[in-house]
Amino acid sequence: MGETGIDAGAARTTAVEILGREYRIRSDAGETYIQEVARYVDAKLREVGRGSTLPASERVAILAAMNIADELFQLRRASSEEFTAIESRAQSLIRLLDDNLSGE
Repeated sequence: MGETGIDAGAARTTAVEILGREYRIRSDAGETYIQEVARYVDAKLREVGRGSTLPASERVAILAAMNIADELFQLRRASSEEFTAIESRAQSLIRLLDDNLSGE
């Protein structure tokens, strides 16, 4: 995942619990962050598995991953739209300044 992401080649190991099972995650990110990510994944898996008669399975994991990816894509899209709006506003302000300065 990047320099501060979860990565098997990183130095520190943090134990986390997801769906009642312990996993050891190697990462250069802090333990608090890794625990937060694990709690989020655990909550998503439980949310997707709620009401299902099947035990936690690949199906539940895939659906949870799809939900998490959907959230990521929506945040990226919103962020991109916000950046575009800010950039447009900045360009308008630059034009306004240019017009005012060249009119003097």
